[in-house]
Amino acid sequence: MRCTRPLCSAGFRFWRFNFRGVGRSQGSFDRGEGELSDAASALDWLQTYNPNASASWVAGFSFGAWIGMQLLMRRPELVSFISIAPPANMFDFTFLAPCPVSGQVIQGDADEVVPEASVAKLVHKLSNQRDIHIDYQVVPGAGHFFADQLPTVTAAVDRYVKDTMAALPATGSGGPGRAAFR
Repeated sequence: MRCTRPLCSAGFRFWRFNFRGVGRSQGSFDRGEGELSDAASALDWLQTYNPNASASWVAGFSFGAWIGMQLLMRRPELVSFISIAPPANMFDFTFLAPCPVSGQVIQGDADEVVPEASVAKLVHKLSNQRDIHIDYQVVPGAGHFFADQLPTVTAAVDRYVKDTMAALPATGSGGPGRAAFR
């Protein structure tokens, strides 16, 4: 899943990585515990190399969306999120009560792994929280990996990033710090 062009064009510094045991990464699957620690370490690393960053975001796809949302609850410097195909039917998201920030959720209506209804239920719960707005985008005909709909996903992320960045207050000389994780 590649959807980093909107983040680059908005000036984000980001680190897209595989969780332990995926691709050429070392280690083995840790049911989310080690993966959350890995994501926190990645955020720490990004912040070390971007010391003037005023804020950070988190973005994730599927399992990475679940991990990203957990990181969101533990790291107050995260000011927004992008969650693509969050596995609301497989993992517990009740830790998001209350959700600390607004964000975007993108889901395919033909997802064979995560039914759209389970994500819609999660979005409804989040949207009903005080001062939380969820930009929910359902991509018609999209399966879990958005095979032929990546341009639609990219356009939705691009619009959300631009709209959200335009609404943020101006920052100091360091510019807006931005970090995203897959």
